[in-house]
Amino acid sequence: MVTQTVKCPTCKTTMTISGEPGEKIQLACPECHQKGIYRIPGEKISETLSSQPATIEVSGLTKTYNHVPVVNNVSFRVSKGEIFGFLGPNGAGKTTTIKAMLDLIHADAGAITIKGIDVRTQGKEAKKYVGYMPEKVAFYDNLTALQNLCFYAEIKHASKEECIGLIDEFGLGETGKKRVGKFSKGMVQRLGMARAILGNPPILILDEPSGGLDPRGVVLIRDKILDMKKKGTTIFVSSHILGEIQEICDRVGIINKGVLVAQDSVEGLSKKLNLKPQMTITVDKMSSSIEDAIKKLPGVERVQSKGNTLDIICDGAMKAKVILAITDAGGNIQNLQTKEPSLEEVFMRYTEA
Repeated sequence: MVTQTVKCPTCKTTMTISGEPGEKIQLACPECHQKGIYRIPGEKISETLSSQPATIEVSGLTKTYNHVPVVNNVSFRVSKGEIFGFLGPNGAGKTTTIKAMLDLIHADAGAITIKGIDVRTQGKEAKKYVGYMPEKVAFYDNLTALQNLCFYAEIKHASKEECIGLIDEFGLGETGKKRVGKFSKGMVQRLGMARAILGNPPILILDEPSGGLDPRGVVLIRDKILDMKKKGTTIFVSSHILGEIQEICDRVGIINKGVLVAQDSVEGLSKKLNLKPQMTITVDKMSSSIEDAIKKLPGVERVQSKGNTLDIICDGAMKAKVILAITDAGGNIQNLQTKEPSLEEVFMRYTEA
């Protein structure tokens, strides 16, 4: 267990938090109520998870349509309690992979197991452990949200009381007798997430869960995913909202043109690509001596100045030395921001032509 002191970026209130190295913790400032996620520095959570037995394991998955490989020899594993993000451009093979994992389509080659059960030979047994949200969520349009959920509850042996609770939790309680056919895209999406977690399955497979949602709905789905993780649920999620994936996922896999081109934590992928953080520093008065002092430092890749503000790209280990160099050169720092390499940068590099 590690204890950290964190400052709210909005009002600068100090908070003390505890957690395991690599753990992501949801925070809410007690003063201004600003919400955010903080990751405890230290050993990567992916290294811990990789040593655990796989809850989902895909090996050599291949699927061809009209002699064209849509998914080509894809392999990955997802450990118990892990959130694994699955990313790729449109047509990269994400949904095909998910459908093969659930035996909704038959793969040409490869092995897929869920909780050690072979999906291709015991698909019905394996799917008992899975809550699934497809890319295109569909319900019986002539039934209400509660009637729809109760129908699926019978299949999953869940209670009507759980259905009522989920309807309220996902903000659909006021729909009353309104039929799902009259729902907006966002309302259907919320109901789809409620159906996926109905019966508290140990595994969630979510294909674009935030599609069509407004910002409030995106936060609702994200918080629910994190809540399920706390309960030990294993979560496989495909999404185009890279910022959301970066916030919630322990590891990500990137598929491009049917090939899994990378898989690791965001930090791990950034290091493999040698992506460096950017520092934005504002001083009270700019001078050439300040710029020269920074440029002379080893590990500094780029320095750009605009007025009294410097944009600096450098090795992570050099950030403290950059600050010291500015001070030694007579600069008085007024503001400092650090932007770590984002999942968007990683994604673009791995999927560029």
